[in-house]
Parts: sequence; structure tokens; C-alpha cells
Amino acid sequence: MPVLKFRVYWEEDESVYRDIAIKPNQTFLLFHQAILQAFEFDSKHKATFFRSNDNWQRGREIILELDNQPRKAEPLLMADTMIAAAVKDPNQKFIYLYDFAKNWSFLVELIGVSKDENSKITYPACVRKEGLAPSQYGTKGLVGDKLVEMEEKYDLNKEGMDADGFGEEGEESDAMGGDSEEFGAEEESSF
Repeated sequence: MPVLKFRVYWEEDESVYRDIAIKPNQTFLLFHQAILQAFEFDSKHKATFFRSNDNWQRGREIILELDNQPRKAEPLLMADTMIAAAVKDPNQKFIYLYDFAKNWSFLVELIGVSKDENSKITYPACVRKEGLAPSQYGTKGLVGDKLVEMEEKYDLNKEGMDADGFGEEGEESDAMGGDSEEFGAEEESSF
């Protein structure tokens, strides 16, 4: 069975994206759950997909659950709609909205179709991550691989500094323009 690969961009920063591989006979509900997992979001809020065109205009809606909102066209349900039913061209685009209060917007684009599935992968699957995911509820603690990634990117683990970024006591620092005893004396007098 073929596998579709979609790139899911965070609308605020297109350098932050996740590639998700999914089978055409899987539903938008599974796609929705895969996106949330890839961006480390919880599943406590409502979400919707819109079919889109090359200008990112919203088309027919694919909703998470029935509501009584008036729409031009009857919406489809994520749980009942297979991916293949909404993919009409080789560069198909969707807009994915999550948590209508926070209005998380993602641009979804079909970027590839492979003829055969990988038997080692459970679909849908996030097959590529670029950039740090936005924090769903504000600041995000750095854990595991992310801390290492941040240390490498910003060279946080410089020599002469301990894990908290402080130098050794009595160590001189060019950045402060003097020696540490002078700095300590100024600090004491300011209290």
C-alpha cells in the first residue's frame, strides 16, 4: 500500500515542521492525533482541518466532532474520513487548527508518495522533526534531547562554567570588565 508524506508547518515559523507519513486508508482522526504527538501537544481541545488550495484558502472542513455551526458545505467528520478521500492533487494542502482559544494554526502539505510502506513503522508516524516545537501552554522545560540540542546550538556548555553557567569562585571575567573581588564588593554595597 502506498504511503503519503505530509509536511506540517507551524504557521508562525515555517522553519518548525514535522513530516508525518500516513496511509491513504487511515482517517483524519489518526492524522490529527499524529500531529499533536509530533508537536508534543495534549488532546484536550477541539481541532479541525480545512482542505486548501495553493493560496492557503480554506475549503471544505473536516471536523473532530459534530457541532451546530452554520457552514456553506456540510463538514466531514475526522473519524469517518479517510485521507485518500480528501487528497485531490499531488500537492494537496490542508490547514489544521487546534485549540480555538489559542488558535494554533498549521499548514499541511503533501510532499511525497512512496509506493511501499515500511514494515518496521507503525503508521501514522512522524518521520522527521525540524525546529523546537512551540510550547502549548507557555514556557517549556528543557528535557532530554532538547537540552542537548540547545547546548549544541547555543554552545551553553562552555569551558570554565558549571552546569548553571557560573564560573569558578575567584575566576576573573573579561565580560565584567574587572576581577571578581571588585564585582563582589560592588554587589555587597548595593544592598
